[in-house]
Amino acid sequence: MSNDEVFMREAIEEARKAMQIGEVPIGAVVVCGGVVVGRGHNLTETTTDPTAHAEIIAIREAARSIRNWRLTDCVIYSTVEPCVMCTGALVLARIKEVVYGVPDPKFGGSVSLYSIPTDIRLNHNFKVRKGPFGDEIAAMMREFFQKLRRKNS
Repeated sequence: MSNDEVFMREAIEEARKAMQIGEVPIGAVVVCGGVVVGRGHNLTETTTDPTAHAEIIAIREAARSIRNWRLTDCVIYSTVEPCVMCTGALVLARIKEVVYGVPDPKFGGSVSLYSIPTDIRLNHNFKVRKGPFGDEIAAMMREFFQKLRRKNS
């Protein structure tokens, strides 16, 4: 397995944790030097905190882990393209790269709606690319929202 596959599997496991507790199944891991230094899954419903996205939680944990808010040598793997808020936080954290599983046409801040990571007006830019297991991640998202719609009807 490639590094991308290994670390996206870690992000998928985080997403499954979110799904098990009724959260939107999005997971993320921050990797520095080939080691996971931060991980997170959505907790917005659980914590009643609109900022408790997988990426934000993973960024916070990574910064604590490496004792530096600048994640300049780190890559984040996220099951879903980071939203505008999370992409902004990744700019501020000076992340090196984002690898995402599926695009987010409604909230995407990296490639779908906005191109924040490559906006030359910002003080930091980073690489964004699609990673592995997109079909599996998309199926997990569909399953979650289908169950949610059935529950709410």
